[in-house]
Parts: sequence; C-alpha cells; structure tokens
Amino acid sequence: MAISTAAYSPKEFQVLIAEQDAFGTIEAGGGNAYHALDVDSVGTPSLNPTQVLDVRNGSRVLQKEDFFQDVKASIKEISVSGTATTAALDMLLENITGEAEGSASGVYSFASNAATQSVGAGDSSQAGTLLSVVIKSGFATNADLSFKDCVVTSLSLNGDAGTEGGRIKFSATMQTGSIVEDLTDAATTVDTAFAASEQYLMSNWADATYRKIYGVDDLVMSSFTLTLENPATFSGITSSGYEVVSRAGEFSASLDTTVKYDAETEDFFQKFNNQTQHASTAAQESKLNHQDALANGSFGISMPLTILTNVAFNEGDVMMLDISVKAVGDGSNALVEVAC
Repeated sequence: MAISTAAYSPKEFQVLIAEQDAFGTIEAGGGNAYHALDVDSVGTPSLNPTQVLDVRNGSRVLQKEDFFQDVKASIKEISVSGTATTAALDMLLENITGEAEGSASGVYSFASNAATQSVGAGDSSQAGTLLSVVIKSGFATNADLSFKDCVVTSLSLNGDAGTEGGRIKFSATMQTGSIVEDLTDAATTVDTAFAASEQYLMSNWADATYRKIYGVDDLVMSSFTLTLENPATFSGITSSGYEVVSRAGEFSASLDTTVKYDAETEDFFQKFNNQTQHASTAAQESKLNHQDALANGSFGISMPLTILTNVAFNEGDVMMLDISVKAVGDGSNALVEVAC
C-alpha cells in the first residue's frame, strides 16, 4: 500500500448540528438539514473511554491480556466556539432551555419553577430536546465523528464593542452518554445558512433605557458575557451507552458586564455591599435589549430578578467597572429570556 500524498486544511473540517427526532437514532429530525456552525476551529471531542492499565500480579510490565477498555459507560463531551448565527443559536437555546420546538418564536425562556426533564430509550418526537452532532472530516470518505442524543450543558454568549463591532460570539459544551457512531458523508445534507451576512447577530445597545444592570439604566457598556448552565445526569447502561439523560441539577444564568465608571455606576459598590436577604432591593432587573419587549430576529437578554455577585474596578484608558449578576426566581417568573 503506497503512502498518501493528500493533505487537508483544518478549515475544511466542519461542526454540524441537527435536531434529532428519536432517542438513539442519529439523524436530522423532521427532515431538517444539518446546520454548519460558524466555528473558529474544530477541536478534539473528549471521548473519555474507561481504560484499565493496571499491571497484574505475576509480571512487572503490562501484558496485552491485562488491558481493558469500555466505551459504553462514558460521557462524551464536545466543546465548540465561534460566531453566533440565527439558525444555530435557535437550536442551541432551544436545547439548553428545553423550549418545545417552534413554541418560542425566537424568544427562549427558562421558568424559575421548571421541573426536572428526562428523555431516554424509546422516546420519539424529541426534536429540540436532543441534538445530533457531526464533526465532518475534510477526507472524502466515511471519516466523520458523529454523536447522537446530545444535550447542551453550557452556553456562553458574549459581545464586545471593540471586537467586530459587538457581533455576538458563542461558546457551547454538549454531552452525550451514547456510543460514538460512524456516519457517511451522504447522510449529512448541510445547510450553510451562516454564509449570508444577515444571519449574524449584533449586540443591541442602541437604547440606553433598556441597557440595564441590577435596575440601573443608561449605562455606557463595553462588553458582556451571558452564561447559561443546565447540567445533565446520565443513568442506566446498555450496549448503546446510557439509556436515560435527565436535567435535574440547577439551571443557572449569570451575566458579566464591563461598564464605564460614572455617575450612574459609582454607587455599585454600595449596592453590592448592602444587599439584604428578602428585602425589596435584594433582586433587581437586568436587561440588554433595543426595546422593552424581546423580539424574534433581534438579540436581547432579560433577567427579571438578579442579585449582584461581583463589583470590581477595571483600569483602562478610562476607569471601568466589572459587574456580575446572577438571575434568581420567585417561584413563578421567567428566570431568564434570550431572543435571537
């Protein structure tokens, strides 16, 4: 067999996601095509096989019969980052918030009284609840890495006025307890909608009235990072991997911002220090939007109730403040809403 002279650029590789219809079946649910994420680079997924490399009695070195590996009882993790686009962000937000497919109309929310969610073997009609993920190789044969039954456990969205004019960037972590599949190129019909510039999302900071952190508006903002966390728990082992994935841990939403230190923000240290449990001032609204109500097609964030978790000086050409808040619930309100 002769050596191959072919070489591939890292930019020929793609990360594709699609809404999966049934647990255990990797496919684009409801006839939807795989969507190519606009990623900065294609990283290596964590396959996390269980390996036993212990030297057994009777030898000072590891013998071939001593080696053990299992891939069924392992959690695979895929981390990606890049530029947020409307179609991709719709799928990521729908998955991490648990919104029913098509019900959110571009505004995705998580209620502060949300119950535990579980999905597993035998469940169908799961588009939005589960994702199929394919790392598409530049090699023109069956060399893709594909993952079924994936859930988004962490999603960060950020915008910086000094970076690409505030264009929204994303970082997502997805996990699955199912075994890794092979997939032929013919099965991955790709919708590269991100090629159109109008599919990108920009920070909506035009109206200072709705540029609000902990109840204070009219902020001069430099950057923000929204982080959503919805951990997954995997249980039950079969030949195909874990048979149930549950969302039972804390869903958290936090917002880290950098704003100008001025008359609007100079008392944030006092606000942070004077927070009192159960007092009316203990939780205030935080919002980044172009109007009062979030709207489909425009990026926006709303946290009806937030607490301050950090206030710190940020020394630059002018003095800035780093302010962090975390969304809290009252048992009935929306914990967080995100529009795209």
